[in-house]
Amino acid sequence: MAFSSSVMTIFFYNSLLLALSFSYIGSSQGQLQVGFYSSTCPNAESIISSVVREAVLSDPTIAAALLRLQFHDCFVQGCDGSVLINKPNAERGAFGHQGLRGFEVIERAKAQLESECRGVVSCADIIALSARDSIVLSNGPDYQVETGRRDGRRSNVSDADNMPDVSDSVQLLKDKFREKGLTDKDLVVLSGAHTIGTTACFFMNNRLYNFVPGGGSDPTISPQFLPELKSTCPQNGNVNIRLGLDRGSDQTFDTQILRNIRDGFAVLESDAKLYDDDSTKHVINSYFGFLSSIFGPFFESDFISSIVKMGQIGVKTGSQGEIRRVCSAFN
Repeated sequence: MAFSSSVMTIFFYNSLLLALSFSYIGSSQGQLQVGFYSSTCPNAESIISSVVREAVLSDPTIAAALLRLQFHDCFVQGCDGSVLINKPNAERGAFGHQGLRGFEVIERAKAQLESECRGVVSCADIIALSARDSIVLSNGPDYQVETGRRDGRRSNVSDADNMPDVSDSVQLLKDKFREKGLTDKDLVVLSGAHTIGTTACFFMNNRLYNFVPGGGSDPTISPQFLPELKSTCPQNGNVNIRLGLDRGSDQTFDTQILRNIRDGFAVLESDAKLYDDDSTKHVINSYFGFLSSIFGPFFESDFISSIVKMGQIGVKTGSQGEIRRVCSAFN
């Protein structure tokens, strides 16, 4: 995007970040704040950034996995690291969490942090910071992350029953987001996180071969795109084959995902449906107006706003929860 490299846009982002920081600190009554570890573990963010960078250099697809991890953590009981617990019947095993990865990156960062400042940095904060660093490493915007979350003491597979699903109607998706205090615009913008990453053919079968209603293929798929999808995910083929979520740009954070949704090249059914609803369609179109590249709205700045808001869902602070010694187990 041409505007993303301009001095004006950089100034806009910086101003926005300052405004967001103060407004959200106020809304959370000062319990979360930028630089929470500045005195107790001053190298915390640089340690996490280093671990994430090493992981992404080794496997570029891990960036999307770490970003997805924050979404899945925050949508179940709030942003408390509950998705990291690895034990029988823990949340991680829920159907809605299928394909989650990146747990080892979080644990690697946690181990280094425990060596430097034992019992200080929460796993929930590591998730939030790792998501930010993954976005930056994917050519996305940098932003300040409020920290001070504490880790939850509950993780149960049943708690993830209401996760947003690729087959949900737009209205159901909107309802699920509103339950978390997120707007229709947040739904579109956070779905835009699919600008990086891949999905498995498992999630495409119904859309390609048994679409409801009527059977067959989803008629909203571009005729140009449908043969491409079927070639990658043939009927009765290997459901574990993966394909990029953002056709033509699945490792770069940009607005291509929104163009693809608009033009019938969305991979996921839930993304495609965003263009069937008047309110979410309006949000998508707003980024491609005649003068939007100059006057906005800007997808990158709106994404910052939405992910910061998401990162405050149901947070535990102060004396709530705990600071885990390892992220995969309660203390």
